[in-house]
Amino acid sequence: MKLAVPDLISNSYFPAVAAVELGFFKEEGLDVSLELVFPVDRAYEAMRDGAVDFVGGSAHSALAAFPDWRGAKLLCAQAQGMYWFLVMRADIGATRGDVGVVRGRRIGAAPWVEMGLRRLLIEAGIDLQRDAVTIAPVPGASGAGVNFGLTAAKALEDGKIDGFWANGMGTEVAVRRGVGTVILDVRRGDGPKPCFNYTMASLAATDRLIDSSPETAAAAIRAIVKAQTALREGPGRAAEVGRKLFPPNESALIAELIRRDLPFYDASISPDFVAGMNQFARDFGILQGDIPYDKVVAARFAGLWQS
Repeated sequence: MKLAVPDLISNSYFPAVAAVELGFFKEEGLDVSLELVFPVDRAYEAMRDGAVDFVGGSAHSALAAFPDWRGAKLLCAQAQGMYWFLVMRADIGATRGDVGVVRGRRIGAAPWVEMGLRRLLIEAGIDLQRDAVTIAPVPGASGAGVNFGLTAAKALEDGKIDGFWANGMGTEVAVRRGVGTVILDVRRGDGPKPCFNYTMASLAATDRLIDSSPETAAAAIRAIVKAQTALREGPGRAAEVGRKLFPPNESALIAELIRRDLPFYDASISPDFVAGMNQFARDFGILQGDIPYDKVVAARFAGLWQS
């Protein structure tokens, strides 16, 4: 079986990556390999087309391949909350929470990921057209095998963009190099309150898989929960995974990034989250109507979300 993630050298989807690399899928009787499929909409399209079995990506992005949640469901959360950071060039001199710094600037963001930033800025009172905010793909990020956060950090350092909206690894690299300043970290309280529930890192599967093999779906959830538990009990185990998959510099950073993320490691998907995500999706025009919770989430497995 195959599990697609849209970014690999990252903390964003690390519970899913760790579940594969630390053997928790195997413990559950599933032979699962990782596939890097960027951007996230292509990962969900690959799942729709049967090329992969699971996607560990941003929850709202399932709508790219499954309009109005027809044909797929979220199995569990990898972590709670919208997990991207707004980082601006350090020489701009902006401070934490200063959303207005985006006026007249070029911000790099991946497809479908950028929706979270656009809606956040609108909620914060920014008019993207009036305030001349350009949000576009990061130069050089479209090639196969490219890891978005690291590419964004390099583009920022090279002056190709004024800021980026990307994962914690890209953020950490930019900050440590002295080229970036964190402006928004939504999971830790920055930005308008509704933004927390725009999306989350989740694990998704098709209705076809869930209905034909519920035991496989259940085993996948248990593997994610085991990975979350193992990382909570020993964040240093993240370095074990990093040494297998990451370049040396990023391998040295991953355990600290995971330690920071542990408060958000909760596999549950609440009705409040789904209501917030669906409202965001409707506001953005990628969802029609009020889709019930059990059409979005495979709620029959809720009892597996706690370790």
